[in-house]
Amino acid sequence: MDLYIATWQYTSMTMDLAYGLKALANEKRLQILDWLKDPTAHFRPQVDGDLVKDGVCGLLITEKLGVSQPTASEHLRVLSDAGFLTGKKIKQWIFYRRDEKQIAAFKSLMKKLV
Repeated sequence: MDLYIATWQYTSMTMDLAYGLKALANEKRLQILDWLKDPTAHFRPQVDGDLVKDGVCGLLITEKLGVSQPTASEHLRVLSDAGFLTGKKIKQWIFYRRDEKQIAAFKSLMKKLV
């Protein structure tokens, strides 16, 4: 049983690390994370949803990145899969904000490995 738990924890940590490193290996994704630190400074007001409480509409992120909607969606998916972003659906739109708890956990994991 102890071996199973140790193996599971190691596998889980490896997967978290891989997703996190993949998410951070792209300049556009790093830019998104930076912008979402202070959304009111980087994005115009939205019709629906509060920039801070609800997050930034994926459409505004797409516009600011200057990429196609499918490309922006892929960047947002990778960041979400890594746990760095959370999405909230309001009407037909998805609003994204940073998950500071998950980001802190990833930073802690990186410090342990260094």
